[in-house]
Amino acid sequence: MSRNQDFQTRRENAVARGVATLHPIFAKRALNAEIWDEEGKRYIDFAGGIAVVNTGHNHPHILKAVREQLENFSHTCFQVTPYASYIELAEKLNKLAPGTTPKKSIFLSTGAEAVENAVKIARAHTGRSGIISFSGAFHGRTMMGMALTGKVVPYKTGFGPFPSEIFHAPFPCSYNGITEQNSMDAIENMFKADLDPSRVAAIIIEPVQGEGGFNIASSSFLQKLRKLCDHHGILLIMDEIQTGFGRTGKIFATEYADIEPDLMTIAKSLAGGFPLSAVTGKAAIMDSAGPGGLGGTYAGSPLACVAGLAVLEVIEQENLLNRSLEIGNMIKNSLQDMAQDNRLSCIGEVRGLGAMVALELVKDNDNSKPDADLTKALVNQVAKDGLILLSCGTRGNVIRFLCPLTISNDHLKEGLDIIHKALLKLTK
Repeated sequence: MSRNQDFQTRRENAVARGVATLHPIFAKRALNAEIWDEEGKRYIDFAGGIAVVNTGHNHPHILKAVREQLENFSHTCFQVTPYASYIELAEKLNKLAPGTTPKKSIFLSTGAEAVENAVKIARAHTGRSGIISFSGAFHGRTMMGMALTGKVVPYKTGFGPFPSEIFHAPFPCSYNGITEQNSMDAIENMFKADLDPSRVAAIIIEPVQGEGGFNIASSSFLQKLRKLCDHHGILLIMDEIQTGFGRTGKIFATEYADIEPDLMTIAKSLAGGFPLSAVTGKAAIMDSAGPGGLGGTYAGSPLACVAGLAVLEVIEQENLLNRSLEIGNMIKNSLQDMAQDNRLSCIGEVRGLGAMVALELVKDNDNSKPDADLTKALVNQVAKDGLILLSCGTRGNVIRFLCPLTISNDHLKEGLDIIHKALLKLTK
């Protein structure tokens, strides 16, 4: 029995089946955009730990910062004896957040926690309870996170009932025939039929949907939401958990829309692989929760906070915002070249913002025929060929690209070549 097979057997015996794993591939070490498994096989990484390592695996600058902190202390709990790195990172995020209104931040450990706390803050500030999310959204696996998530299988199945006064509007997606006006009309109809706008605390939206299929909310749509929220006294929460820290070519994707959110949820690449999330928002709103109402034992770990400071330095020093745009163009150009190949009638649409790129797979160039089977087969085939790749989308037919922004051109091309060959093999 191979080492991977042995670990897979042990995993099945020891770990609850609700924690799904994509492949029976067990990582032993990783560096930048490469992973080596327990048997020494090497993989190009186009998943990035689901958008967590924008700065690559084991970036030396981040490791140095964490090692130095580890020599001092690993944990004291910020609510008991606070430390400088928490404050310093909060100050930097407050300056980086879109808009000119003074900001404040809190730190937590996971994206779901950030979402939960953003909702708490919004309700405390407005005295309202209703929250509007969108179809195809993913906001976490906690009870509130699941309620806000706009996809039932596998996230909600068997876990209800969920928190009340959560409503979903259709996310605009021109490829699937949902216009911005359709979405705005649905919200207005919601106000008439289901939910008085005076009872809505917040609207939460991902500027680019992650799990939903990398659908992009246009600048005009986000501006319309901002105007709607201002008209009704509703807070606008931008979920930047997957889009943040250079993934789209900006620190935050919200910057493209030239709007100021009331609150932002942040996680994933914030700390380069160390568990850390944040809520950053307008200071007056953030201060709505009373002392003791926010926090957590591990929230804002000192190891993660120094990693977060190092991540911001790497993004600036290595010009990763421009690099994100370069990577995105390389991926899109390569995929569009594949789409010109008459043998690949499976490529329905290529879309993306910066290095957050999606490939939608269909049958016979027909958007009404999503090909989830081919998508799954592609993910499995490229893994055999040495590439880690992720799928997503409400129809299960989208390939998403989340390679580290530090990836070399050679490794990027190698991964794209693997995809091209696999598609040709699977569709012949």
